[in-house]
Amino acid sequence: MASVQPRQLACLVAVAEHRHFTRAAEELDIAQPSLSASIRALEAELGAPLFHRVRGDVSLTPAGEALLPIAKRVLADLDAARQEVGSLVQLRSGQVRLGATPSLCTGLLPEVLSQFRRSYPGIQLSLREGGSRDLVRALEAGDLDLALVILPLTPRDRGLQARPVLREDLVLAMSASMRAELAGPAAWPAGRAVAMSALEGIPLLTFRRGYDLRVALEDACAAAGFEPTLVVEGGEMDALVSLAEAGVGACLLPITVARRSSLLTYPLSARNMSRTIGVAQRQGVAPFAAVRALRQVLDEHLHQMTLPDGVAVIGTASAPG
Repeated sequence: MASVQPRQLACLVAVAEHRHFTRAAEELDIAQPSLSASIRALEAELGAPLFHRVRGDVSLTPAGEALLPIAKRVLADLDAARQEVGSLVQLRSGQVRLGATPSLCTGLLPEVLSQFRRSYPGIQLSLREGGSRDLVRALEAGDLDLALVILPLTPRDRGLQARPVLREDLVLAMSASMRAELAGPAAWPAGRAVAMSALEGIPLLTFRRGYDLRVALEDACAAAGFEPTLVVEGGEMDALVSLAEAGVGACLLPITVARRSSLLTYPLSARNMSRTIGVAQRQGVAPFAAVRALRQVLDEHLHQMTLPDGVAVIGTASAPG
């Protein structure tokens, strides 16, 4: 079969499945005379007829029956080879459009992306920072390949799928100078859990709308029966941490962010003062090899990192497909 062409085998399989030359030609998007010529050339190469043609009825000869499973196997192997080579090309020169919340951009991602760049220097990374709702909309619009978002997704996000990977506590964070101004250190012992009611009247900093941390703060205050006193709203993560360190106000932060700052941290006794981080992508869309590689690097980092109290790995970013 040294001179047999893949196109000839594809013609054989199509005719065998349709039992009709015209429909087979339509499936392969070629003219029927071209398909018939391919079959004749294959028969000449093999030295045996492959089809019975009797008054419009097309069926395989014994030689055709013997060749059909081999032809399917050869075509499947060729397809697998194309995909494998394509994946290798993507890993040398592909692109990943990644989205993440500000806290993850400053906390988890730097080490992950550093490792990824060392492993796959040819892949171009595009990073978009934003609130979870903004990132979800970008995923739905096809502007991102992957995003680290806060779970759960809403029922409206039907076109997406997500895997939880990390859970971390949310804490109240403030400067030592602000703690002294409130009522003295004795009223706010470092590390002791604080009831949400203690935040009533305290100047608070928060993010712009669309950020999960703002929603968490407002919901917890509402459950405690008061509205938060917001002295600054609309900042990004680095700005709010800097303002809190300067004593402008206290803020609700993920524990991983708070512990990288000079701020004092206080666990909150309210319910649901934690968040679950998930890796989201569009449903039913097979990820490129570069995207799969990034998920794998993220998995490896999550399972190798030293976790502080209040942080737990709960899954993997990798998913079938």
